[in-house]
Amino acid sequence: MNKIQILRNKLEQKKGKKLQLDNTISILNNEIKEFTKNIHRHEQALEIVKEVGLKTQQQLQYHISGITSVALEIVFENPYELKIEFIERRNKTECDIIFERDGNKIDPISSSGVGAIDVAAFALRIASWTMQTPRSINTIILDEPFKHLRGKEENKKVLQMIKEISSKLNLQIIMVGDVKVDRELMEEYADKIFDISIKKGVSVLN
Repeated sequence: MNKIQILRNKLEQKKGKKLQLDNTISILNNEIKEFTKNIHRHEQALEIVKEVGLKTQQQLQYHISGITSVALEIVFENPYELKIEFIERRNKTECDIIFERDGNKIDPISSSGVGAIDVAAFALRIASWTMQTPRSINTIILDEPFKHLRGKEENKKVLQMIKEISSKLNLQIIMVGDVKVDRELMEEYADKIFDISIKKGVSVLN
């Protein structure tokens, strides 16, 4: 085999390798295009998820804050306003619940009266129930939900609030509570009253 033939063979080999490389490059370019499309789709999907999440947060803020703040306004002369803030921590969205009065943020646990927390907790439970889809049975049982609430007038307003919520939401509220208002007042707002006493360590229905 002369040198010319050897060079021709090498040239053909080089051409074959070039063809393989061209095919590989073409495949990789197509894959890059597809990956780019997928990345764009994922970015669009992420933006949609973020937008839906933001709107959901806004609805939660309006719904929960609104109901709870109204409940606090009914009971107290100078009420707190409940605020919900969604904070990004450790790549997760967390929810902070705070009280606000006169533009000042207040920690509910350490800086407000416990009675206000009782009212807010009750309203939060009602708000959570109203957001259920589908809603569970329209009966809520509570064990002394306002045991820390002081003041005859405040406890009277709590009865008014419960009556109004029960009527508007068609919600039956069964509540165990101690006596902080006159019986006549309880009879005005409650559909039924059962007196319970303890005799020899046993609860007795009177």
